[in-house]
Amino acid sequence: MSDSLLKRLDLGRGDKWDSMLQGISDVAALPDPTGIVTYAMELDSDLDLYRVSCPIGVLLVIFEARPEVVVNIAALAIKSGNAAILKGGKESNRTTLLLSDAISAGLAQTAVPEKYIQTIQTRTEVASLLELDDYIDLVIPRGSNSLVKSIQNSTRIPVMGHADGLCSVYLDESADKAKAIRVAVDSKIDYPSACNAAETLVVHESLLQAVWPAVAKALLEANVRLLCDSASLSALDSLSPLPSNFKTHVRHSKPEDYTTEHLSLVISVVSVPSLQSAIEFINAHSSHHTDSIVTENDQAASTFCRAVDSAGTFINASTRFADGFRYGFGTEVGISTGRIHARGPVGLEGLVIYKYMMKSKGPQGHIVGEFGAGKKQFKHQRIQATTVPF
Repeated sequence: MSDSLLKRLDLGRGDKWDSMLQGISDVAALPDPTGIVTYAMELDSDLDLYRVSCPIGVLLVIFEARPEVVVNIAALAIKSGNAAILKGGKESNRTTLLLSDAISAGLAQTAVPEKYIQTIQTRTEVASLLELDDYIDLVIPRGSNSLVKSIQNSTRIPVMGHADGLCSVYLDESADKAKAIRVAVDSKIDYPSACNAAETLVVHESLLQAVWPAVAKALLEANVRLLCDSASLSALDSLSPLPSNFKTHVRHSKPEDYTTEHLSLVISVVSVPSLQSAIEFINAHSSHHTDSIVTENDQAASTFCRAVDSAGTFINASTRFADGFRYGFGTEVGISTGRIHARGPVGLEGLVIYKYMMKSKGPQGHIVGEFGAGKKQFKHQRIQATTVPF
């Protein structure tokens, strides 16, 4: 078993257990995301229209070896009014089952059905459920590229998720050296197997002789292997003395390195001549998850945040901040890199959709035939409302 897999399975490692429990409390303390009016309009006298948030329905969530996800998703699903069917990796089947039993025992003491949250154990069950588009409203896969693509190709049910976590840190020409080191190192080493860890370091060529060697030295001291393009590799000749692991941890990059999710202490490095080149490189090679710029130039920061087509764009901050708990969501059901409905860490707001509710208070009701040329005209006057008054 790899060390990264063991870390994912072990609920007793570090503060993972306490964090899982804290996530439940945090979600419970959040406002109810359903029943919220996001649009209200008086169409005619005594005819009002409301757009109101409501649950999506039944969620099928498929994830790999992260047993705490069972608890995270259960808390979010219950709070948002969604039922959920959960399938974890086979490596954590018994843990998943025990957590599910505990959740059912808790629900049995409430008005919520005890099987509101269910777990399944086999791929055969998953395959059968993926055919039930009349009953399951949304599939959320969390895991490897192969898992997500397999799900997307196996169902007619809408799928929300991300296939890769190819995140980048760009060191702009005005980057402060100390900030560059802190952001680049933390983005890579804080939790290398996470989808929000940096996999690519993009360096403005003006920094190759000054800032980049210092960043490279800090990464090597953290035992990170560097896969460098020709320019960034040549610039490391200035390191003196050479770090003891230089020969084993630095090599020339290959084209495929820039589209590889390393999930370990490995980072690909590329040099670019301009901010525009950096943006073009990131948009062409990233998975549109999270990308960060280190810069002291406000205009460059603004341009980067608006032009990089990712769910998260940060300024002088580690990519590891891309997380539902850190965003204040309590926890998250997953990360979405799509452009429909929800994007980035998906918390409670990402688990609700909306419906339109209309009420006529007229003595005879309202009909469309009364409106048009030479007839009644719509008022279209905004109503100030946060909840539906009926």
